[in-house]
Amino acid sequence: MDMSEDAPLQVDEIPSAWRQLRIAFVTETYPPEVNGVATTTAQFVEGLHRRGHDLQLVRPRQDRIDAAGTEPRFHEVLMHGLPIPRYPNLRMGVPSKRALVKLWKLRRPDVVHVATEGPLGWSALQAAQYLKLPVTSDFRTDFRAYSRHYGIGWLSRPIMGYLRKFHNQCACTLVPTELLQRELTGAGFERLRVVPRGVDTRQFSPARRSAALRQEWGVSDEDLVIGCVGRLAAEKNLGVLVDAWRAVQRVQPRARLLLVGDGPLRPALQAACPDALFAGVRRGLDLAAHYASMDVFAFPSVTETFGNVTIEALASGLPLVAFDHAAAAQLVRHGDNGCLAAVGDAAGFTAALTVLAGDPGLRHRIAHAARQTASALGWDDVVGRFEMQLAQACGMGPAAERAAPLAAMGSLA
Repeated sequence: MDMSEDAPLQVDEIPSAWRQLRIAFVTETYPPEVNGVATTTAQFVEGLHRRGHDLQLVRPRQDRIDAAGTEPRFHEVLMHGLPIPRYPNLRMGVPSKRALVKLWKLRRPDVVHVATEGPLGWSALQAAQYLKLPVTSDFRTDFRAYSRHYGIGWLSRPIMGYLRKFHNQCACTLVPTELLQRELTGAGFERLRVVPRGVDTRQFSPARRSAALRQEWGVSDEDLVIGCVGRLAAEKNLGVLVDAWRAVQRVQPRARLLLVGDGPLRPALQAACPDALFAGVRRGLDLAAHYASMDVFAFPSVTETFGNVTIEALASGLPLVAFDHAAAAQLVRHGDNGCLAAVGDAAGFTAALTVLAGDPGLRHRIAHAARQTASALGWDDVVGRFEMQLAQACGMGPAAERAAPLAAMGSLA
């Protein structure tokens, strides 16, 4: 049997003893917290559970009334956490190696998957190494870009050094795009595997468009709603979006801007854009209706490793404008199922948005192609690829690939 990296494991090649895995999933964020990492983590946890695996979810307690969930083959372990500055609704884990060693001695998992690289994630890596458990990990946040946006770019090199040390001790690290895989390989990261992101095309659909919701916004069918979904924060590059919207307004005065989400920049944005619509945080079908009731989706961020909102917008049948980065770079074909601008080209972003805003026929054609693109991105296939990586880490992969992380075990204990 060909076990090369280019020949991924097939389901029927996994012995029956491995069909059900005991998986410890460690994350510092999880719903109802609202961010891309939390949303994606929940999809993987729920998808693996549906496939019959035994899941233990280890995460920080989110508030005083937060209670651990439990059901057959699934239970949560809540750890201590601390609030994140400027984001009081989010909490990060604290060092917990001793507690995790005790937990996993009592209930030994087949594999530990670490979704985040914070204090809890680092403790999970240490504890798993001490117990000689295989570890897989995710690379989901571009900390280098974040550090530049917050004026601490000088920390970029030590941050990358920490992340490289963290992930290179894992059996494999999962990344969402081939572009990120190439970038991290060039930075010295090893054993990187591409597992993309999926989208629920039943939830996110053009059928969710709501005339009643648009009426609540105070817009008619003649108005053009340019929307964006995400955290209202410096790293999201929202100044580019506001400038582009103002440029569109000069030729199309009835163009409105809709921002769905919350964050530290909201007061400043509301002061600068009193004529914009601020919908706050939305979830579930309500969020889906907000997407589908837009006319154009404009996403200016270049700090994402993927950007779940990109595929949610595609699934909602929205013509999209984005920079040629992350999910947009991998999924969007300029002029076909969306419009792209080169990273850093704010004028190009504005031009693309202006063209879409002024051409209803082009918007309709691109919207149809966008929905077709999303239809091929179901979560079931994505979870299956994730499952294969976990099975390989448990002993199904090439011995040569397992040797390096196993040799390092105990180095942090």
